[in-house]
Amino acid sequence: MRKARPKKRIILPDPKYNDVQVTKFVNNIMLGGKKNGAFKIFYEAIDVVSEKTKEDGLEVWRQALANVTPSVEVRSRRIGGATFQIPSEIRPERKQSVGMKNLINFSRKRHEKSMSQKLAAEIMAAYKEEGAAFKRKEEIHRMAEANKAFSHFRF
Repeated sequence: MRKARPKKRIILPDPKYNDVQVTKFVNNIMLGGKKNGAFKIFYEAIDVVSEKTKEDGLEVWRQALANVTPSVEVRSRRIGGATFQIPSEIRPERKQSVGMKNLINFSRKRHEKSMSQKLAAEIMAAYKEEGAAFKRKEEIHRMAEANKAFSHFRF
C-alpha cells in the first residue's frame, strides 16, 4: 500500500450516559455539524422508548442496534468479465457502523412528526425484530446466503 493507514480518532463518551457508542450514534444522526441538536434528538428518543416500553431506554436501544447489525455482506468482484456478488464477513467496526446507519436512515424515512419520534419508533420496531432496518439486515443475509456458491472467490 502506498499510503499509511490513518490514525484512529479518539471519540469521547457522551455527557449523559458516559458511553462512546452513544456518541458514535449521535455523530451519525448529526447533520451540518449540529451536534447539540443530534444529542437532543437521541436523548428525547431514548426517553420516549423508556416511557413506552417501561424498560431502560438505553438497553432497549442497544438490543435494537444488535438486532439490525448484519454479520455478513456481499461485495462485488469482477472475475473474467463477469461480476460476482461474493459474501464476506464484516469487521466489527464496520458492522456497528452499518447497523447504526441503517437504523438512522430508515427512521428518517418514517412518517412521524419529529425526528426523535421517528427514531424512537424505529428503535422499538428493531427491538421487537421488525421494522425496515431489521428487514434490511435480513435482506443482506439472504443475499449472502444465495451467493454462498461464490465464496471461494473471496479476496
